[in-house]
Formats: sequence, structure tokens, C-alpha cells
Amino acid sequence: MNFIEMLQQAEKLNNSMLCVGLDPEPSRFPGSWRGDASRIYDFCSAIVDATKDLVIAFKPQIAYFAAQRAEDQLERLMAHIKRVAPNVPVILDAKRGDIGSTAEQYAREAFERYQADAVTLSPFMGFDSIEPYLRYPDKGAILLCRTSNAGGSDLQNQRLADIPGQPLLYEHLAQLAQTAWNRNGQLGLVVGATFPAEIERVRELAPDLPLLIPGVGAQGGDARATVHAGWRGQAGRTTGPIIVNSSRAVLYASAGEDFAAAARAVALRTRDELNQARQA
Repeated sequence: MNFIEMLQQAEKLNNSMLCVGLDPEPSRFPGSWRGDASRIYDFCSAIVDATKDLVIAFKPQIAYFAAQRAEDQLERLMAHIKRVAPNVPVILDAKRGDIGSTAEQYAREAFERYQADAVTLSPFMGFDSIEPYLRYPDKGAILLCRTSNAGGSDLQNQRLADIPGQPLLYEHLAQLAQTAWNRNGQLGLVVGATFPAEIERVRELAPDLPLLIPGVGAQGGDARATVHAGWRGQAGRTTGPIIVNSSRAVLYASAGEDFAAAARAVALRTRDELNQARQA
């Protein structure tokens, strides 16, 4: 299966729109593991084991591993997810953005070294920074579109005077991802949960694309507003799933030895909250 098919299968199998982000901070690990970077794999694999039947995807953030010289643990973790949750796609959150042979190497890193099913990318160097990833036809490429950070508006919310209709930059990017750039049906978009109006606008412009929506949980995004803005379940409106990410709220639900059970409880509650929003 390709990435889109894996998403659709995981959504149905686990009845879920929830993605658990794997952002390991050793200083927040429980008990005797606290501060011990050699326990990154142990911590993350325990979270995976506790939540694997509740999620549409897992999303490890590569910087949290690289900063601790734990890339080998990331490789082990990716292999572990493939083994215990083969129907759940893994999105490598790397936000790469370069061209030519460098982009080719980044694509190899994501898809060959780490065996990711999809990778997040910064598209602001244009299509030739995206194209090397599309040479892997079964993989996904999820482009930053309308992010929820305070500085996102510096560029993403600016109007493009030379394009008919003068769209905002993020609107133009959504249109490109839905049409000209999406040559093999591999693209998705990142839209922050703290901007539900923009999620709705992106969904209007890109009805078929998966939307990766970070920011629910510790970052303050509203689960119900997110689902109402991005999910379209009625026949004929859209086939693009939403992937609603929560990281810290799940990972650090408890600082005790019950951390995995607590993570499961928060993931279950969040999954159910997202599902209830579909009925509202």
C-alpha cells in the first residue's frame, strides 16, 4: 500500500484521526530514566505499544533524536513500529527544504534509512525541492502550509499580487499541492490547529489531500473546532483524511512508572473527543 492507502486503512481500523507525536525529552522521562538519553527508544517504544490501536499515525520528530545523538535509537524505533503496528503509517517530522542532490540525500535518509512512510517538508524553495521525494511513489510528502507559530503570518499570510485573484501565500501553496505539484497523488499539507478558519480554507482549496494538524492538546488547539474545519465525511465532498497530532499531552501524561498507561488514557480520550466531534 502507498501512504494514502495506509492512512485510510488505519483511520478505519483504529477508528481514529489521532496522531501521536514522538518528541522525546529525557529531562521529562519517568523515574530512574529521567535525564538518560539512552532510554529514548525504551520510552518511545512503550508509548507506541500503549497507543498503537488508537492512532491513525505516529510522528517522530527527528530533531529530538539527533540532538541526543540518538539516530540509532530512531532507526530501532521505526523498525519497532513497523513490527508491532504494521498498519499504522509513520510520518518523519523533519521539515526538510533543499534542492538538487541535497534533497535527494534527504529523501534517502527519510525513506531508505528510516523507512518512513511520509516526511514533512518546507516547500518555500519551490517544486524542485519537493520533486526528489516524489520519486518514491509509495511514500508521502506533507508540505508546511499554514503553521500555528506566531511568525507564520510573516510569509504565509501575505498576498501574492502577481497571481490572479491575489491569493495569500498559503492559499496558493494549497492550490499547487492539490493540482500541479501533486503528480503522483502523494502530497499532504500541514495546517495548525490554532487556526480553524485557515484549516477550513485549506480544505476548500485542497479537498482531496491529507491534512496534518498539529497543536491539539498542550498547544491549545480545540479538537472540536479542528474536526469541524478539516474533516468532511459526506460522500462527494472530500476523501482527504485529517491527521490530528498530539505530542506532549500524551507523552508526558504522567511522570511516574504508569506513564504508558497514562499516555494510553489521554490518547483514548483524545481519539474519542475527535470522533465525537464528527457527530456534532
